[in-house]
Parts: sequence; C-alpha cells; structure tokens
Amino acid sequence: MKILLLCNKSPYPALEGGPMAMNSIVTGLLDAGHQVKIMAVNSKKYNVNEEDIPESYRMKTSIELIDVDLRVRPFQAFKNLFTNKSYHVERFISKEFTARLIEVLKHDNYDVVQLETLFMTPYIETIRTHSKALIVLRAHNVEHLIWERMAKGTRFFLKRAYINHLAKTLRNYELSIIDKVDGIAAITRKDAAFFRKYCATTTIDIPYGVYPEEFHPNYEIDGEPRFYHIGSMNWMPNEEGIHWFIDQCLEPVVAKTPNFVFHLAGRNMPEWLKSLKNPHVDVIGEVPDAKEFVANHDVAIVPLLSGSGIRIKIIESMALGKTVITTLVGAEGILYDEDVNLIIAENSAKMAEAIRRINENPDVAVEIGKAARKLVEEVYDNRKIIARLLLFYDQIKPSSKITFV
Repeated sequence: MKILLLCNKSPYPALEGGPMAMNSIVTGLLDAGHQVKIMAVNSKKYNVNEEDIPESYRMKTSIELIDVDLRVRPFQAFKNLFTNKSYHVERFISKEFTARLIEVLKHDNYDVVQLETLFMTPYIETIRTHSKALIVLRAHNVEHLIWERMAKGTRFFLKRAYINHLAKTLRNYELSIIDKVDGIAAITRKDAAFFRKYCATTTIDIPYGVYPEEFHPNYEIDGEPRFYHIGSMNWMPNEEGIHWFIDQCLEPVVAKTPNFVFHLAGRNMPEWLKSLKNPHVDVIGEVPDAKEFVANHDVAIVPLLSGSGIRIKIIESMALGKTVITTLVGAEGILYDEDVNLIIAENSAKMAEAIRRINENPDVAVEIGKAARKLVEEVYDNRKIIARLLLFYDQIKPSSKITFV
C-alpha cells in the first residue's frame, strides 16, 4: 500500500507530542511493509533542516519539508475578528505547498492520503482533483475544545473574548470539514465519539503507540521519590497547567511534603519559569534525552486543565514504569483504572494528598508503575495499533464489506 502523509510539522525529529504521534504512524507503517511518503510544513516555530534528518529516514519516507510562514500577524489576526474564517486554519494555506502537492499526486498513485491534524484539511479539494486516493483525517485532538477550555480559564475579558472567537470559528470549520474525508482516525475513544456525534464519516480511535521493548523500566525507587514533568512549553495547555500547579498547588503540596522538589524539563521554557526563584521548583529546560530524564525520576505530575487528545508523555512515562499523577483532562483518552495504573488529582487538595501519599509510601508508586507498564504492553503496543489502522483503511474502501467495531 502507498500512503502519503501530509503533516503540519515534520515527524522527525520527534521532540514533542505532534511529531511523536506522527512518527509512530510512519515507523509502524514502514515496519508493516508499506510505502510511506511525507510532505510536511516547515515553519520558524518548528524548523527542521532536511540535512539533519538521517539519510535512512529520508530514503524510506522521501520526506519533503515545505516552508510555510505561520507567524501570527497582529493586523491579520485583528481582521479575522470580522470574518467567519478560522485564523488557525487559514495560516496553513500555502500556494507553494499546494503546487508541490499537485506534482507529487501526479507523479505517483497513492492508496491513502492521510492528513495529520485538522490543519492539513484545506488541501482536501486539491487531493480530490488530482488523486483517487482515500483521504483519512488523523485527528490528534478535537481542536476547538482546546481553545474553548483555554477561554474558560482566561481572566482578562478582552483576551477571553478573542480566544472565544478563535474557538467559535475553529469549531465551525472543524464541524464543516469532517464530512469531506473518507475516514477519521481519532487519537482517543472520547474524540472518536465526538466526531461520530457530528458526522456520518466512518470513525475509529487509533491511539499513540510505542514499542514496549524500547522502554526499559526500573521499578526501584532509591530513597524519596523524585517528582517531574516533561513537556514542550510552547503548547499553551502545558504552560497553563504548570502555572496552575505552581500558583495553586505548590503551597498545599509543600505544607504536606516539606522536602518536595518539582523537576521541570521541556523545550521553550517561558521567561517567567526561567526566572522563577523557588527552592521547590527545579527548572531544567530542554534535556538531550527525554527517556533518560524520565528514567532518572520516579513520579510524573501532569497538571493539565485544557487540551484534547492523548498525552504522549504520559504513555511514555507509563511505558517506563512510572507512576503518573494527573487531572481528569490529562487522563482523557487513556484506558486507566484510577489508583491502579494512574492517579487522578483534580484539585490542589487532592494533588497535595496524592504527592504526600506517594512520598511516604514509595512502594505504592512501584506497584502503580508496574500496572502502568502492563497497560502499555496490552493496549499501546504500536504493532497492534498499526494493524488496527490497516484494517480501518480496508474498511473505508468503497468496495469493502468489512464491519469494524
């Protein structure tokens, strides 16, 4: 099978959630013996030099990076207030990308064109005109829900009004486009249920997958547990969640666990965190090896208040046998059993109590970490996920009579 992936950023290097989710699909399809070609947007915010991509990866994927200017322009953003168009989506429309896409579609016949994220859907009409391929939307999130949740958490009324406008136009676009693809591969069951509610397009949930054998858990905790968070801080829900944890949770946590230290790693640390002077927060910034960082810590804290989709860093922490403490929003999309393979702490009091309990009883963290690893092996093995995706491709073929549950 020949599959063309249109990506809103390069899957390689897989340094943050979106590229990691895309790269897991790429490697899984290649390992299953299929041909994959990648066309990806290359922006200043997430810029990749093709020469820095390993030759073997370039050869296998024929990856092409097309420069697209995604910078937020104040005047254009202001003009958008008086339109019904989604400013989020409009920024991804590029004449250069369209022209190269037409050339690629004319050169090869693809069985499937997979749109990685909603932001690549403006190219549906071009694909329909120049190809007979099935079009699949790989929905990493229900995108407008992220902004609706962000708006609810924004205090300044003018900023809240603008974010609400962005959320409304994004919602209108998202609901209008999902009937124009042949299939939707949502990243969680909850997201899949949302799409089924609003469209007739055949929809499945295809979560993020890992290769468990590449993650080597060490269940021993030497002394007191080391608490951590790792995530790209240029994703607004991550920064919002860390802000909430430091402003609302840190004081009650320290009151119950005076020796608590929060080790904070990730790309694009904002200035307010870099300049933070607090003995209970260790701001590390970007680390050379995320797996090594997680392996050297014990308990992940993922205090998300907004967002959609699945938390890839949670899955990877669980694969390494780590206990994860998160919110209900953070746990969305993960098939967890509370206090068995994941801990839910929905407010500052519960967060403080969960941290105290783990700090005083490290054996609890060990048992939860073992259960977390087992869940990853049973549900999030990438081989199983890719097999399910390939069955889905077969299901949505016009001549197919497969019934998929």
